[in-house]
Amino acid sequence: MGVMLTPIIHREQTSLKALKGRSFAVDGNIELHQFLALIRKRDGNLFTDGQGHVTSHLIGLLTRTARLVGEYEMTLVFVFDGRFHALKRATMDERRRAREKAEVEYATAIRRGDVASAWSKAVMTGRVTGEVLRDAKRLLTLMGLPWVDAPEDAEAQASQMALKGDVWAVGGKDYDSLLYGAPILVRYLTITGTEYLPSQRRSRKLLPEIISLEQNLEILGITRAQLVDLAILVGTDFDPGVKGIGPKKALALVRKHGRIEQMEQEIREKLPSNVDEIREVFLSPRTVQDYKLGFSKPDLVGLLKFLVEERGFNKERVERVAATLLESFRQHQDPKLGDWLV
Repeated sequence: MGVMLTPIIHREQTSLKALKGRSFAVDGNIELHQFLALIRKRDGNLFTDGQGHVTSHLIGLLTRTARLVGEYEMTLVFVFDGRFHALKRATMDERRRAREKAEVEYATAIRRGDVASAWSKAVMTGRVTGEVLRDAKRLLTLMGLPWVDAPEDAEAQASQMALKGDVWAVGGKDYDSLLYGAPILVRYLTITGTEYLPSQRRSRKLLPEIISLEQNLEILGITRAQLVDLAILVGTDFDPGVKGIGPKKALALVRKHGRIEQMEQEIREKLPSNVDEIREVFLSPRTVQDYKLGFSKPDLVGLLKFLVEERGFNKERVERVAATLLESFRQHQDPKLGDWLV
């Protein structure tokens, strides 16, 4: 879920048109979760092929990516999670329990014929299985787009790639990328411009947002290390935070005391003893440096074989998307990401 910093973060609304030609390291797992949550049948079930293979994520990945690459000339590098850090186990267990609970509630709603309730629960049940991940990577390769396996968090890897200047920004939803040092975070890099809120059973309109780390640190009057301390107080994927301390109160505490060790004992004793280890996760994340960002010509034959013959997609639709990708490749043949950073 990431750290909740919305009340104190300065965000600038933008548009896909304004982001035309930019390059992004995209959190692939978040993308897949979004597709699995939203691209469903009316009763909430996922789309599948004739053999029962899930295809909802492939539909989203194919159509959204092709439009961002073709219509908006974006360069996208997808980054996928590796093994989660040991400190993240409690968060992962909590997510698993929430998903299992939603699955039970979905089945109950279906039995009583309550489609609306079923849908609101179904969107919380998506699982990025090994097959889902393999199919996504296979599709990206056939589309000619690069992807990178992170050793741990995709956001950490994507942020380091942005820090190195290999991409202009991180494309993601959570503020964690700022803690990992991403100079620029772009949220809501979507085509539809909506987000479904399961708990409220409604959708809300979304516009892309640009968040500058340097600008925010200047506005807040703190350093990145202090931003990490602030996040630890609020709660991250690696610690539960301190009950009763939200972003605004945490900011006031960090401004007053500088760092957690100098805060009142009643606050410090409510935090885990491994604060330094949590800081290290964000300030010195485990990433890989030998990734390759080569783009290749879209494989039309491969796309037709995979999507049409194996997964039951409409042939004409796949051919149209492939034509869009091929035209984009021709315009930027043998692209160098540095050309996209201006």
